[in-house]
Amino acid sequence: MNGPKHVAIIMDGNGRWGLKKENSRNLGHKKGVIRVEEIINQSIKKKIKFLTLYTFSSDNWKRPKIEIKFLLNLLENYIDKEFDNLKNKNIKIKVLGDISKFSTGLKTKLRKVERKTNNNTLIQVNIALNYGSRQELINAFKKINYNKNKIITEKLISNNLYTKNIPDPEILIRTGNTNRLSNFLLWQINYTEIFFVKKLWPDFNKNDFNKILKKFYQIKRNFGAIL
Repeated sequence: MNGPKHVAIIMDGNGRWGLKKENSRNLGHKKGVIRVEEIINQSIKKKIKFLTLYTFSSDNWKRPKIEIKFLLNLLENYIDKEFDNLKNKNIKIKVLGDISKFSTGLKTKLRKVERKTNNNTLIQVNIALNYGSRQELINAFKKINYNKNKIITEKLISNNLYTKNIPDPEILIRTGNTNRLSNFLLWQINYTEIFFVKKLWPDFNKNDFNKILKKFYQIKRNFGAIL
């Protein structure tokens, strides 16, 4: 079996990890960023072309304002710190989601990093921000209706999603010992192999990632056919 082109990850458990270690959810979020860097590098080694990270969901606005502020500042600081590295390492960044609710400064930086890395080809890292799959589908249907398309096809819907021109993920990983999808890529994961992991995201490492890839290679994927 060929290796996966696209891996998606629900990075769950940062807050619980931080509370467990030092009674600080923010500590867990900081540690989570380190894991992101490790998994991006491992994805490159494994020749994965697309990595989608569920970074901030549309439901995360329900969290305390102080935590939201910390998370968005963490993202902004990461962009500032890693901007040149992303360009030099040939990593393309794409944002999935509605960033209109973010500060002007953060929106500007997100658009800039997308623009400046657009021609990079080693790996595309999709950052899901203020993302919710149901709203993504509603927006797609509105676009289709606006353009008065009379024949609705799967391709037409896919072409109106944030993930246009991105292959569906072959693998979805969720850390944090929680077995649900949390409104993430509901259209795109119709034939995705899903792996629920007990470890919290800051404890998830490249060895855990490699074990999941190994399990994937052992799966006979028939897409509804009889092999």
